[in-house]
This record gives sequence, structure tokens and C-alpha cells, in this order.
Amino acid sequence: MVVALSALLAPWLSPHDPLEQDVLLRLASPTADFPLGNDSFGRDILSRILWGGRVSLYVSTVAVLVAIVVGGALGILAGYIGGLFDRIVMAAMDVLLSLPTLVMGLLVVAMLGPTVGNLILAITLTAIAPFARIARAPTLTVKERDFVEAGRALGFSNVRLMVVHILPNVVDDILVMAALWLATAIRTEASLSFIGLGVRPPTATWGGMIREGFENILDTPWLAIYPSLAILVVMFGLNMLGDGLRDTSDPRLRHE
Repeated sequence: MVVALSALLAPWLSPHDPLEQDVLLRLASPTADFPLGNDSFGRDILSRILWGGRVSLYVSTVAVLVAIVVGGALGILAGYIGGLFDRIVMAAMDVLLSLPTLVMGLLVVAMLGPTVGNLILAITLTAIAPFARIARAPTLTVKERDFVEAGRALGFSNVRLMVVHILPNVVDDILVMAALWLATAIRTEASLSFIGLGVRPPTATWGGMIREGFENILDTPWLAIYPSLAILVVMFGLNMLGDGLRDTSDPRLRHE
């Protein structure tokens, strides 16, 4: 998570302008002024990694937050209402789940164009279905609990029952899924940027830096290695965070 925090603080931590070019420093090796070297345009790699992380984290975080709201709401509604509505929603989620994450992203970005908004939309569409399913499963159980039945007997509205009584009982599962899917979203954004469907250059993105680095992988391998390591560290940290949240939210694991 150090890499993620560093990316958030990029305006203060970056030693150079990530877009500043210097042809004399083209493909230069790491030095004291440029600890990670320079790319094919003479730009500082460290600064570009920090700023590229801001793009990746922004796109991924917004996409996952929207997916939590939309998918979580659909899952709770489907589980609470049940019947035909439940079957229709879950059928739609099955359709979304049938398409691989990267393929869905490719379809959306290729049709609408490689912009930040379209990247967020593409990743959101791939994440809605998992959040809908993770919210629906506990809702089916919680809605039959005595405190929900008592709320119905007291005349509480369905909205109040879902928001006040059911949502707090499913939010732990949603948070665990959010940490894991944030890592997936970062990987998807980097993959789309790698194949040229991410944010347009010269804006720095981790996937775009890896793609540029592959053009000189034999001579200057660090161009692709450093952004790859940044993605690896962030994904590892998010997976560890997800495991920690799961252990904290599951009472059976807490006592082991």
C-alpha cells in the first residue's frame, strides 16, 4: 500500500514533471537525480510511476464504488423481493458474468473510445454482477430473521428494512469483495492501457508505461519492470487487505 499512498501524494513526492522531455536523457540509466532512469522521451520514470498510479487508482476506485452501489442495491433488492424480479436480475448478472472481464472492457472501450469515463464504465460493468451476487446471498437469509419479521409487524417500510436492518448485515461481505475487486480493476485498467485502449498519451499510466517499455525491453528492461512491480505491490497489498477484512468479519476465523 506504500505505492498507492505514494501515488496519491504524487504532486508533492514527484522529483520532476512527468511530462517533461529531455532528448539528452533518452533511455538513460538510473542516476541520483533520476533514481529509476528515463524513458524513450527522456521523461523521469519515477515521476511517471507516481502520477500513473493516480490515474490507475482513480479509475479503479470510482469504478468499484459505482459497482458497489449499483450491484449491492440490485443484489439486496433481488434477494428481498424474490420471485420473478429475482430471477430476472440474476439472469442479467449471469450474462455479465459470462463475459470475461477484459473482453467486456475491450467491447466498451473499443465502441465508446479510450477516455477516463469510458474506462470507468467498462470496469464498472464487469464488477456489478459479483457485487450483486455477494449482496443477494446473505439477504436471502437475513430477511427471514426474527428482527426483520418484527420490523414488518411494526409496519416498517421495505426501504427501511433493507437499508437499516439488512444492509448492515451484508456490508462486511461487500467490503471484502471491494478490496479484492479493486485489485482486479487495477489489473484491468493496466491491461487496457497496455493494448492502447487506456488513457491517451502522454498521460502516464502503469499499463501504458509497460507497453512503452516493451519496445526497448532488451536494452532497457527497467522501463517495463518498474511499473510492473508497482502493479504487483498494489495488487498484493489489496489482496492482503481483503484477507484481513475477511478474517475480521468472520467470527469463526477470529477465534482460530
